[in-house]
Amino acid sequence: YTKLGYAGNTEPQFIIPSCIAIRESAKVGDQAQRRVMKGVDDLDFFIGDEAIDKPTYATKWPIRHGIVEDWDLMERFMEQVIFKYLRAEPEDHYFLMTEPPLNTPENREYLAEIMFESFNIPGLYIAVQAVLALAASWTSRQVGERTLTGIVIDSGDGVTHVIPVAEGYVIGSCIKHIPIAGRDITYFIQQLLREREVGIPPEQSLETAKAIKEKYCYICPDIVKEFAKYDGDPRKWIKQYTGINAINKTKFVIDVGYERFLGPEIFFHPE
Repeated sequence: YTKLGYAGNTEPQFIIPSCIAIRESAKVGDQAQRRVMKGVDDLDFFIGDEAIDKPTYATKWPIRHGIVEDWDLMERFMEQVIFKYLRAEPEDHYFLMTEPPLNTPENREYLAEIMFESFNIPGLYIAVQAVLALAASWTSRQVGERTLTGIVIDSGDGVTHVIPVAEGYVIGSCIKHIPIAGRDITYFIQQLLREREVGIPPEQSLETAKAIKEKYCYICPDIVKEFAKYDGDPRKWIKQYTGINAINKTKFVIDVGYERFLGPEIFFHPE
């Protein structure tokens, strides 16, 4: 996810999925026609929640496991973020952007190049997410309790990090990370539902899995007891999720059972 807003606010103004939906050019036709179509397609794209709601477009994720992998898509994503969501003129604002603790110098340099050359911003500061997380805790603490020393567990959509911070400096040699996070739980729930449920529209299976994860999932202390609990009293523990087919607008209902606790279990048993 991408969080964006203006300095001075206690919360982000927008929290959107870090994805972009593009219309891929057809492979037929002469070269001139394909070139025109590609130019049109470059302007025909959506980001965030709008991108997820476009089943006829190809949804791309330019960030994988916390690291930007497709800078062309990322530049288009940031263009929409600045002009459509923040409604800002980049030449008039300084920008604070975050980076994962194990980001490469090449990625940092490329980000600065895009912001200065493509958007012509006057200034940029790139901060490590873990340090900002400790700073954000100041809003709920007494002045004497405020510190920039601590251990930050940052589990986002693409990667999970455990980062030690001492007086605002990240101890890089002690960082631990696993390439498992929220998106992997969503994919796992999507797979479980595909194997069991036939009533989910294919183009909405990922969105449905994400909604189920956020609404019904939890971490259980003992998976064997959890299976027994569901088998013993299914009416109490099995929930129902109701969705609307985006194409024909009909309602579909699915049962949500073992997926509620099996989804988060991949954090503890990735195999």
